[in-house]
Amino acid sequence: MTKRQEMILKMIVDEYVKTAEPIGSKVLAEILDVSSATIRNEMGVLEDLGYIEKTHTSSGRVPSEKGYRYYIETIVKNLEEETDGFFEFEELFHNKESERDEIIKEAIDLLSQATNCTAISLGPNAYHSKVKKVQLVPITNHQALILVITNFGHVESKQITIQEEIDTQELIKVIDLLNELLVDTPISKVSEKLHYEIQHSHIKELLKYRDTIVDSFIEAFSKFAQTKYYLTGQSNMLYQPEFNDIQKLREFISTIENNEIFKIVETDAEGISVKIGTENRVTAMQDCTVISSTYDTGEGEKGTISLVGPTRMDYRRVIPLMKYLAKHIQKLYEEE
Repeated sequence: MTKRQEMILKMIVDEYVKTAEPIGSKVLAEILDVSSATIRNEMGVLEDLGYIEKTHTSSGRVPSEKGYRYYIETIVKNLEEETDGFFEFEELFHNKESERDEIIKEAIDLLSQATNCTAISLGPNAYHSKVKKVQLVPITNHQALILVITNFGHVESKQITIQEEIDTQELIKVIDLLNELLVDTPISKVSEKLHYEIQHSHIKELLKYRDTIVDSFIEAFSKFAQTKYYLTGQSNMLYQPEFNDIQKLREFISTIENNEIFKIVETDAEGISVKIGTENRVTAMQDCTVISSTYDTGEGEKGTISLVGPTRMDYRRVIPLMKYLAKHIQKLYEEE
């Protein structure tokens, strides 16, 4: 790609981000002070190379996924962190009166408001911990605590009522079975695994009379994960032109309601991860970009912040902002 072609691609992305309208040669010709014919020729080359594409409703061009990827990798990703527009965030992180979790929650709210996208925070215990042990602690004849212990030593509890027809030996069998099934299973996969095993293996018959207990276990595991994540700005996507298609909107809302949205969050990458369009595994997210940034919390654990928005996202602002937030959230853990 020549320097002029790179400049034209950059301008197409920048203009499309602002307007959500396909970009014609006339607009670029006026900005660059060259003929429309010259711009059309260069746009033809960019289209042949797969960096821009035609739309069905206009003679203009829009960036392709390949074009966005080039734009991010060569123009945006190595931008120095800019803090000029982050005043509200700076004020928040300098607030020594608030608890860490409250500061993170407010930062995610601000991130969603500043970008008009959906923002997610995954704490270090949510999707990184694995089950090491399941334990039942009797409280009375009819009450007990379910304890879930993770590889990081964290414990989540759920109180359950023991039905009269179930004796202690029955409960011990259930506990032994769950320990066998779930050891080293990520917290995020426990509910899915339990439901699958109950439906597709010999344990369905064994647990036939203990549905209430299993449901309580699933609730305890769900609580474990859910107390560690925060999701905000879901309604922002309603106002994005990309979601004028009611079917796409329904699929997106369903993905959130079913917690499938967490499948697209990159929790293992170092630094910034950007998944564009079809790079996301979830079908409803294939008109979206997901930007994630991890941060260290000590003791080998990581947390993640993510932003979900249209592929037509303001990458020049969002990527430095995500770097800034991850760095400052990590500092909150270091200061403890």
